[in-house]
Amino acid sequence: MVMQLLTPEEVAGVLRLHHLTVLKFIKAKKIKSIKFGRVYRIREEDLEDFLKKQTQ
Repeated sequence: MVMQLLTPEEVAGVLRLHHLTVLKFIKAKKIKSIKFGRVYRIREEDLEDFLKKQTQ
């Protein structure tokens, strides 16, 4: 099973936001993420869950 991991910068590009806004969402636990050392990665499924919650 290959899982697609996105950087905060890639998520920001998809959402058309600044990457620091995405990092704020991560720290506020609005977007689930995985932390590897000092960098965050967001699974595509978690991004889709975030978008579904925003449209409800």
